[in-house]
Amino acid sequence: MASTANKSFKATQVTRPRDQVEAQLREAILDGRFAQGDKLPPETELAQLFGVSRPTVREALGALVSSGLIRKIPGVAGGSFVNTVTPDSLSQMLSESMDTILRIGALDVDEITEVRRVLEIPAAQWAARNRSDEDIATMQSVIDQQKKITIDDPNIPEYDLRFHTSIGFASGNRLLAAFIAAVHNATHPAQFLEVTRDVAQKTVRQHIAIAKAIESGDADKAGEEMRKHLDFVLRYSLPC
Repeated sequence: MASTANKSFKATQVTRPRDQVEAQLREAILDGRFAQGDKLPPETELAQLFGVSRPTVREALGALVSSGLIRKIPGVAGGSFVNTVTPDSLSQMLSESMDTILRIGALDVDEITEVRRVLEIPAAQWAARNRSDEDIATMQSVIDQQKKITIDDPNIPEYDLRFHTSIGFASGNRLLAAFIAAVHNATHPAQFLEVTRDVAQKTVRQHIAIAKAIESGDADKAGEEMRKHLDFVLRYSLPC
């Protein structure tokens, strides 16, 4: 497939040679001429194909790395490879983008919570329809761990992330799961929670109620329990 793709490249007149290289490589990846996992031609070969310098090719490849389309592996057997897109890899790319946004300008807790409503209430409803026994076991495992922790446990945000992302995956929609995981990875909403013994206990009870509704297949109940949980989280969250 890669050799066929090589022959389709051509030099076109654009303002910046780097843009020419980046645009054609991007199109070759997106339309399937280079499949997931394929290795791109070496920089020297790409420079000859496009009629540009190696530094120009290197800049174009760097832009494709930044956009998540390819990854560069050093070493003799290395090179530029088309990324394999999985829910985990997509979540990682989204998390990195969200982290950049958060570093540039902080978001308010209520903004984060409103986005969570858009994502997680439908996710809970879909999970009630699509969950597997394995999904339920994953949720229950996290809840069992949450029951044992103290309010000063540094892993509280991690347990919260695992519980909510497990619902995302149980929804059966991998893109939705990736967005939920990205939001939690980038913001760790539980870190803003004013954790007292009472708040911690109520949070775990809410997780139990959500999991039970999902297990029973009651989509309306699962969505309502998630809504109540997010209302509670917002009420007891500290400002960013």
